[in-house]
Amino acid sequence: MASAVVLLASCHKQSKMPSVMFGQGEDVTASEDYDLADIQAAGEIIVATLSGPDTYYEYRGQGFGLQYHIAEAYAQSIGARLRMEIANDTAELIRRLSDGEADMVAASLPATEGFETIHDEWTVRSDSPELLASASAWWKDDTRSHYLALEQQRTRPARKTSVSARPPMLSRQKGIISQWDSYFIRYSSLIGWDWRLLAAQCYQESAFDPKAVSWAGAQGLMQLMPATAARMGISLAQVFEPERNIEGGARYLRHLSEIFDDIPNRQERLNFVLAAYNGGPGHVRDAMALAAKHGKNPKRWADVDYYILHLSEPAYYRDPVVKCGYLRGSETSGYVRQILSRWASYRGSAPAHHSSASPLPSSGAPSRVRARSDYINDTTLIK
Repeated sequence: MASAVVLLASCHKQSKMPSVMFGQGEDVTASEDYDLADIQAAGEIIVATLSGPDTYYEYRGQGFGLQYHIAEAYAQSIGARLRMEIANDTAELIRRLSDGEADMVAASLPATEGFETIHDEWTVRSDSPELLASASAWWKDDTRSHYLALEQQRTRPARKTSVSARPPMLSRQKGIISQWDSYFIRYSSLIGWDWRLLAAQCYQESAFDPKAVSWAGAQGLMQLMPATAARMGISLAQVFEPERNIEGGARYLRHLSEIFDDIPNRQERLNFVLAAYNGGPGHVRDAMALAAKHGKNPKRWADVDYYILHLSEPAYYRDPVVKCGYLRGSETSGYVRQILSRWASYRGSAPAHHSSASPLPSSGAPSRVRARSDYINDTTLIK
């Protein structure tokens, strides 16, 4: 029985070809007049665009951007999955569409023979008349304004008065950071971190609110994206459970530490891991590639941080060495800086070993805390 092979979108560019159907041990590549019916049969539409805040970008593994959400809605209307691909420039967009590597371009292109434009927003090949007719009929006069309003609402940070009012530390006198301290101690051992560093990151993520949900859809104490939680073995039913969420966050940090194990200095690697937790490992690798291109040390955070900050500028995120495109770089840079600052504050106030006066979490608390000999001291950051 034939089945469609869906190539998942990724910020790591791949060489692509038109969708392929496999059956009976043979492969049949799409013909030159690959059209709507073929897209629906394959179950996937490939849309190419330029990276940017108004077109398409990835944040914590999730797609965002006006053109992404419009294309996603159209893909759903024809019963297909969306595969969004980014190109470095208009010339590459034209080539991809001409060569059949993309079914549609979500960007303004110059008038080109063999192409047809839809509402000055999308471009398809002239030899795809069914796709042209379908997309033209679907796109209404208010389509852009409708999805722009949704995008602005989606990316506007939610007001969380009760969360912002939460103190960063329950008791400096007693060395109690939060009601979740025993969990930070327990799961920091997964990554070899000082437990107070994990607590500092958690406060940055959610202000210790176990029910927090971000504008991007991140959930719980460690703000796990649903897909990330699932990969770390945390089900949707468990994601708001404090212990399970902290465990999932720690497992993901360990995964990121393994990704960046080519950075030998453990203190340096910590910076890269924190940045990747916020912005995604692909964007961090992009900043490292830019640092190397400009003669800086790609394994020194002070050098890479400069390019993290500048990945919000077209001159940088459209550089040929960049694979993942646009990043809200000031957020990622500030994320690392603020966590390290709060960690330093915690080290001055909370003991390296769990204080006996520190309470266990009120719900689902472990029956006992780990033995003192199992704790990670200040000098051990990442194994």
